[in-house]
Amino acid sequence: MGSMDSGSNVDILMLGHFAKDRLVYADRDEISSGGGVYYGSIALRRLGLRVAIVTRLHQDDFARLDRVKREGVQVFAKPAPQTSGIANFYDPTDLDKRVCKPLGFAGPFHTADIPNVAAGIYAIVPIIAGEVDLSLLQALALRGPVALDVQGFVRFVEGDDLVSRPWPQMAEGLAYVTFLKVDGVEAELLTGETDFARAVRRLSDLGPREIVLTQSSGLTVFSDGQIHQAPFTPRSLAGRTGRGDTCFATYLGRRLNASPAEACQFAAAVTTLKLEIPGPWCGTVAEAEALMASRETRTS
Repeated sequence: MGSMDSGSNVDILMLGHFAKDRLVYADRDEISSGGGVYYGSIALRRLGLRVAIVTRLHQDDFARLDRVKREGVQVFAKPAPQTSGIANFYDPTDLDKRVCKPLGFAGPFHTADIPNVAAGIYAIVPIIAGEVDLSLLQALALRGPVALDVQGFVRFVEGDDLVSRPWPQMAEGLAYVTFLKVDGVEAELLTGETDFARAVRRLSDLGPREIVLTQSSGLTVFSDGQIHQAPFTPRSLAGRTGRGDTCFATYLGRRLNASPAEACQFAAAVTTLKLEIPGPWCGTVAEAEALMASRETRTS
C-alpha cells in the first residue's frame, strides 16, 4: 500500500479511517465507501493537487482503496481487525436529518503509521473518537500546519449508538491546530454558544487560526478577526453524504494559494455541486469557478 519511507512530497496528507457505510433512504439501502479520506482526497485530486492518505481498514476491504488510487492518490493503508463504518438512516422528508449507528471501528493510529511524506497541510479527518490521540496530534503539528475535523473527537460509540460529547482535551489539543472544521451542532456543543459568530471566535481563542463551520445553509469561515460566508444552493440533496468532508478538503486545497475569503466561496461552490450528485465530487475547477462567477454577477 505504499512504502512508509517514500519521502515524496504532497500538498495535503490526510489521516483518518476509510469507511464502509450503510446509507438508508426511503427508496434504497446501499453500502458505500466513505470517510474524509475518501470524499476529501478525490475532491482534492480534482483540484490538481498532490494528495496522500493514511488509513486503516480490514484487509478484505482493501479493494475499496482502488477508487482513490485510480484518482492518483498516494495510499498508505494498514490492515485492521474491522473496517470503520456508520449506518445513516435519512429522514425521507428532510435529507439533512439522519440517525447514525456505528458499524465497526478500525482502531487507533500510531505515530509509526505516519509515512515520511512532507506535506503543505496535515489534515486529520477521523470519523469516530479514538482514531487520533493527543500525542499523535502533537507529532503531526511538529511537521507542519494541522487541519482537524472535530467530528472525530466528539463522536463516541456507546453500545449501539453514536453520541456526541465534548472533547475532554479540547483546550490542549486545539493549541496544535491551524485549521479547525466544525458543524453548527458541534460548535454549540463545544462552546455553549448558539450564535455562530461568537462560537467561532471562542474556538479561535483556543489556538486555531481559521475556523471552518458548515451547516445546511452554507459555509462560515473565521480568519484574522473576519467572518466570511457563502451559501450552499443545490438543486437537490441527492449527494448529501460527504458534504462536510468535501467542503473542508476543498477549502484547504484552495487555501494553499488563495485568501480565506476566496477559499470560502470556492469550497461552497464545490459543495453545492457535490450535494446534487451521490458519491465523491468529480467535477472540474472550471465548473466551480463558473458557479462562483454567476453568484458574483447576481449580487453585484
